[in-house]
Amino acid sequence: MQERSSVTDLVERLRQELDRYSPGGKLPSSRVLVDRFRVSPVTVSRALAQLAAEGLVVTRPGAGAFRAQARTTAAAAGDTSWQEVALSADGAADLVPRSVDASGVLVSLAAPAPGVVEFNGGYLHPTLQPERAMSAALARAGRRPGAWGRPPTEGLPELREWFARNIGGAVTAAEVLITAGGQSALTTALRALAPPGAPVLVESPTYPGMLAIARSAGLRPVPVPVDPDGVKPALLADAFRATGARVFVCQPLFQNPTGAVLAPQRRGEVLRIAREAGAFVVEDDFVRRLVHEDAGPLPRPLAADDPDGVVVHVSSLTKATSPSFRVSALAARGPVLERLRAIQIVDTFFVPRPLQEAALELVGSPAWPRHLRTISAELKTRRDTMTTALRLDLPELALPHIPSGGYHLWLRLPDGTDETALTAAALRAGVAITPGRPYFSAEPPAGHLRLSFAAVAGAGEIAEGVRRLRTACDEVLPVKSARLRPP
Repeated sequence: MQERSSVTDLVERLRQELDRYSPGGKLPSSRVLVDRFRVSPVTVSRALAQLAAEGLVVTRPGAGAFRAQARTTAAAAGDTSWQEVALSADGAADLVPRSVDASGVLVSLAAPAPGVVEFNGGYLHPTLQPERAMSAALARAGRRPGAWGRPPTEGLPELREWFARNIGGAVTAAEVLITAGGQSALTTALRALAPPGAPVLVESPTYPGMLAIARSAGLRPVPVPVDPDGVKPALLADAFRATGARVFVCQPLFQNPTGAVLAPQRRGEVLRIAREAGAFVVEDDFVRRLVHEDAGPLPRPLAADDPDGVVVHVSSLTKATSPSFRVSALAARGPVLERLRAIQIVDTFFVPRPLQEAALELVGSPAWPRHLRTISAELKTRRDTMTTALRLDLPELALPHIPSGGYHLWLRLPDGTDETALTAAALRAGVAITPGRPYFSAEPPAGHLRLSFAAVAGAGEIAEGVRRLRTACDEVLPVKSARLRPP
């Protein structure tokens, strides 16, 4: 983390000094820069590489770094208006829409401006990521014999075995496919299980990225409400009967966004209802490794208690590591496995072998259980910090459920609140939040917010973010805020 900050600082200082040199002029040597700025040779090398990538300097092996030549005037823009016709002609007859709305996904992927508190993030803050362990794992992986060769299309056998053991039950390595992240696994599953135009049952509210996948595949998401005990079985059965759907997508553990855990008495009911409907259950087990310290024993994945192949299971390492560590698994039993495998091969061929080897090195190292223990304790602390701050400073935002896993809280806004206005006001106040509307596949019952406590630097930034959100609420809800704010 310190090295990254040093590189950023040096890049900025060198960028400011470039005007001292004529185009083609030579910059000081790396040794001079090391002595002058009191940084390591690695920092200098990385800073120059970044400036080269930006087109500001040119590096020549053995000669040094030089200021790049001034860019020529950009060519006149062409006329791309013809594309409007090409992209929309006969679109009304398309089963699968050719335009894709990624706005609900980009909310948690876009990095906010400097100084903005990131309550909208979907990944661990860099200080929580196991950067040293991942770097060491990648270095060891690169030295493995055959590490840069072509892997088996299904994935490395040892990595498939590791995922199978973690799923549990009777799941075997032969029933596991290695995929490039949970989003890719969900895309493969929905394409395999439902044809364009078909309904697919989804929890309500649910992960916007999954809704985007479904819609881009031409599927019709049909909402089934959840409560703190997960999806409601009676409503799930009604939805299957009413729609004839053959797929239900759910997150039984620390559901996104509500944090709900499917209650023990409902687990068997969900599988029974799906089996009687002749339908698959896509189980997105996305944050099992982000359990909080006070959670207690976790329920097994639904796939571990499914002998009949009802469940198609998705599990990922990404949330517990880094957004760039995109290694996940699809597990399924029966003929559907071959369809899943065929779609993945057509789409991506395979997950790069060095990344699979690095995953094996990481999960097999002593650093892995230490990392999981560390984030388990830290996420609980951050959850408690945010919960306390919200109750003290924003009592008008209802918090119906406090999860014991995951990385966010789900809040209900006062009736009549304009989510868009509040989101904009919050950004003006210096805090990025996630509005609730994209989490609903149909009309939402009320306004909501999702606030992440994992993407920020720590407890101090959480407190500051809540304070800024208080300012935004005072702007959008001045009367209610003044009345409900504690003395």
